Amino acid sequence: MRGGSMRGEPMFMPHPNLGDDVNGNIVQSEIEGGVFLEGLPPDTVLQIQTQHHSYTALLLGEGVALISGHPEYCPDPVQVTIAGSTWGGSMLKVRFIGRGMHLEFHHPGYATPIVTSRIQEIREPIRSGSKRRIGRVTAAD
Repeated sequence: MRGGSMRGEPMFMPHPNLGDDVNGNIVQSEIEGGVFLEGLPPDTVLQIQTQHHSYTALLLGEGVALISGHPEYCPDPVQVTIAGSTWGGSMLKVRFIGRGMHLEFHHPGYATPIVTSRIQEIREPIRSGSKRRIGRVTAAD
């Protein structure tokens, strides 16, 4: 699985009304890879490794997930809404989890969104116990 062309969509074409930094970030997210939540069925489990923590997200549908893995915000699974991923600023790639980006989710116990450290890897466990990488380079199943 990966973002962009996995679902038959064309790769991003730079937009003349967006700045070079914005266009560059969008293109970089296509290169690094990731996954759009809309392309995944409910009950999909994602393991998201950031620079500082290893999260597990059980997708429930419509951007809602049970997430755990942070010692303060979600040591036990808590139902959150995944907004998407950012490049560390206010621009959000909606309902997308991308390597090299920061996951942003809304936790019911906090007024402001939770933003993780940079995502290093996204995996979907396979029933046999092996793991499949999500992104530009995918291991054969």
